[in-house]
Amino acid sequence: KQKRTNMNLIKKLLFAGVLAILPLLNSCDDSEGYSLGDFTAPSWATVTTLEDGFYLNDDSWGTLWPTNQNVYIEHKGHLPADGQRVIISFNPLSDKYQKYDHVIKILHMQEVLTKGLETLTIENEKEFGNDPINIYPDELCISGKHLNITYLQNAPSDTKHRISLVRPLSDERLYGKDGYINLRLCYNTYEDESGLLVRNAVSFNLASLKLDAKTKGIRLSYKSTSNGEVEVELPL
Repeated sequence: KQKRTNMNLIKKLLFAGVLAILPLLNSCDDSEGYSLGDFTAPSWATVTTLEDGFYLNDDSWGTLWPTNQNVYIEHKGHLPADGQRVIISFNPLSDKYQKYDHVIKILHMQEVLTKGLETLTIENEKEFGNDPINIYPDELCISGKHLNITYLQNAPSDTKHRISLVRPLSDERLYGKDGYINLRLCYNTYEDESGLLVRNAVSFNLASLKLDAKTKGIRLSYKSTSNGEVEVELPL
């Protein structure tokens, strides 16, 4: 059991290296084409599965066709799930291939916890939890119809923590008259913290929300490790 726990912590530390440079998004200048030396900083993308493969819809680059997807599938032993969010770094090879915006070679692709919205009620409030979480302001963003969050986690020793994006039961409380949608980020450590701080990430699908021309953005509330109860307004 101890060996398994140590391996899980090692994997989280390796993942931290990718997450640490996530905010440094950039792009390559393709005015003179691409070279094998070109590579992108990590960016968010969504997987769409096909009969025998997959392609990616990158929040910044558009649709991507990976030339080495078979290598990735063989390494993982399975196709990524349809709708799975990933953090990807790649080598752009060319533009406009069939229906895709770019042809790429995957350099690193990390599958990220992908969840939808849940409804907060009096009955399930305790299960969602209200433990503090460490999030820097620039590690919250809305892109690709998802709310993306990277955070600093006090890693568990045994019991997996729960992180959830919840909405109020009534639409009147959900959709504010000021144009903001009111959501809350809930975190439950189950009182299991190892003292080892690691980077982690989660992406929440916002497709179930009703968005129109009057929608300004999302007002997110959560309990911060450093500032207590906070509210952050994220424009669409």
